[in-house]
Amino acid sequence: MTPTLTATLDFQGQALLLRAERQRLIAGNIANADTPGYQARDFDFARALREASAMGRAGEGIAADVMARGTTAQPTLRYALPAQTNLDRNTVDMDRERAAFADNAVKYEATLRFINAGVRTALEAMKSPNQP
Repeated sequence: MTPTLTATLDFQGQALLLRAERQRLIAGNIANADTPGYQARDFDFARALREASAMGRAGEGIAADVMARGTTAQPTLRYALPAQTNLDRNTVDMDRERAAFADNAVKYEATLRFINAGVRTALEAMKSPNQP
């Protein structure tokens, strides 16, 4: 049971760290919506999580990186494609960024709930049958 629980918590922990990094990145895009020449950035969450999980199986996942250096492994960033051209060359699309921010926030909360449920289940399993 312990290896399964550890693997689940490691996966969810990596997902949580990536969600936090993506939220920071999207917030940066929103903050620079009026900056001339600013290029909006994002990353493919699913791909970054697959890469982090593969590194985690090798013992060098994001969680280990955070503990070792106090930072997270950086996913591969890509530039957002502009929906329409802009005279100041800024590629921030506020509708897209707001939607991505809200979507990521909901998924961040869901990840927290998965982690909480996993810990709660483990605690319940460790209780003695005589305890209420």
